[in-house]
Amino acid sequence: MNENIGIFHPSGKPFRFTLLLFVSLFTFGSYFAYDGLSAIAPILIKSFDVSRAAFGATKTIYSVAAILCLLIGGILIDRIGTRKSSLLFSSFIVIGALIIAFARNIWWVYVGMFFFGAGSETLIVAQSSIISRWFKGKELAMAFGIALTVSRLGSLFSYNTEALIARYFGRFSYALWAGAIFCVLSLLSNIIYCVMDRKGESVLDLKEEEVEEKIKVSDIGKFNASFWYVTFLCMTFYGAVFPFQHFASDFFNAKWGIPLEVGSNGGFFQQVFFNITHMFSTAPGLAGLIVFASMVFAPFAGLLVDRIGKRASLMVLGSILLIPAHLVMGITHINPIYSMIVLGAAFVLVPAAMWPSVPLIVSKNRIGTAFGLMTMIQNIGLGLFPWFNGKLRDVFGNYTASQIMFASLGVLGLIFAILLKHADSKNNNVLENP
Repeated sequence: MNENIGIFHPSGKPFRFTLLLFVSLFTFGSYFAYDGLSAIAPILIKSFDVSRAAFGATKTIYSVAAILCLLIGGILIDRIGTRKSSLLFSSFIVIGALIIAFARNIWWVYVGMFFFGAGSETLIVAQSSIISRWFKGKELAMAFGIALTVSRLGSLFSYNTEALIARYFGRFSYALWAGAIFCVLSLLSNIIYCVMDRKGESVLDLKEEEVEEKIKVSDIGKFNASFWYVTFLCMTFYGAVFPFQHFASDFFNAKWGIPLEVGSNGGFFQQVFFNITHMFSTAPGLAGLIVFASMVFAPFAGLLVDRIGKRASLMVLGSILLIPAHLVMGITHINPIYSMIVLGAAFVLVPAAMWPSVPLIVSKNRIGTAFGLMTMIQNIGLGLFPWFNGKLRDVFGNYTASQIMFASLGVLGLIFAILLKHADSKNNNVLENP
């Protein structure tokens, strides 16, 4: 029988890793389009003639939709399967991106972001289920790492090309259309996955993986204090990073005069290449330094955590780093690249220690609820703090108060991390052990 099995048989690595490529591309478009709004924030605020608070509300709308859909997304995936559900979520993203691309006022952006939020976070849950289906027991960690890297490449390219696209083609709508086009391409990659998955399912008799990040209400009251410390650290930590990034381009451009793009005089793709290779010379590129750091160093941080443990201690250290990084940018005129490097280090350390801690402090049968609940509460912070950031900028005329807010979130995160470390010391130091 072996002679009938070709090199691209569903049981072989070439098939699985080709499928992984298309599955990883599910979220490239959504990451590109989502961060595209942040990359050209100064342009959009001026073009739509809106306050910073109104612009910050775009991410609030996204998070509201994400929270609502995360409650039912996992159940829906289990009911109709990963193929149909992933196509549904990808379609929501495309609808949202197209509405945003056509938008000529902020209200249509809000509508688009609601569709976008309804699809994006739930698509990530479906993507995780798909990867588990094909790679469980076979390079699973590597597969998740590849998918995350491809997604973050979407963010990195967005931060370093969107302002250039708007300037080169003369209108900000071209930058929004670039995001929509990448979302359509991600939908096409989803369709190709569905064809490959259907073939693999029939040949290998694959079973559907049950969604892990699914909230069971009955489990919520059974978590210990350590879980809640980690969860609120998650909300405060991410709340001090991504909502800051939403206005970072505007912040760097307004306070330090850092340009939005530095395209050369050549053709479009030559300018794109020049912009990317000089990414830290632009305001959006500098804002994307956090993403760049996580792409490069997160795998090594994961290996370090596995080897030395010290998860609670690393969460304490990462929370400490947030505080001076935000304060220095808020109250001094020191070049922000130094603070961004510190923020990048914090963003590498804390997630690498935080997410793997959950299975160590939560019973196995409640891990799905734990991750789903953490993600939902995280989105509460991601929805509120962009609006607060913009509102403070509108009221005070600069970002100093915003930076103090983010530093305060670092202080809260530090308190939760210290409480976690104390609780862990009473639980045989499970988080501190390798």
